[in-house]
Amino acid sequence: MKIILLVVGKTDNKALDKLTKNYRERIKHFINFEYIEIPDVPRYKKISEEKQKQMEAEAILKHLPKSYHLILLDEKGKQYTSLQFSKEIQKHMHASTQNLVFVVGGPYGFAQELYDKCQGKLSLSKMTFSHQMIRLFFTEQIYRAMSIWKNLPYHHE
Repeated sequence: MKIILLVVGKTDNKALDKLTKNYRERIKHFINFEYIEIPDVPRYKKISEEKQKQMEAEAILKHLPKSYHLILLDEKGKQYTSLQFSKEIQKHMHASTQNLVFVVGGPYGFAQELYDKCQGKLSLSKMTFSHQMIRLFFTEQIYRAMSIWKNLPYHHE
């Protein structure tokens, strides 16, 4: 199985980017992992939020592999403990999911087209975080899920 994390836009905070890269490298010791940054849609005053979401959706869809299980990181998504999230990833591994794709969208959320194509939504918290911080938090949670799976001492319960 391969885990793909698609994110819209770049991180301009070098400290967050460095920490995120650290976890991305750690994850690769456990599982095939790909991190894809999709360029931001230019923010024009004359383009509506809906149009921007649609343009981002088109860019995201271009990066999806032929076979995928798509999960959107969305404030209305399901919340898991770290142990539950690890078990969820393990279920996909046992089910022979080829590509488990997680997407962090832009500032306005996702176009309806992506909601229609996704197999699930995941929320990291009821609180709101910047898209840049979500990358760090989520890559850390993937690493944590892998360490739980391998019974390593990283996670304490």
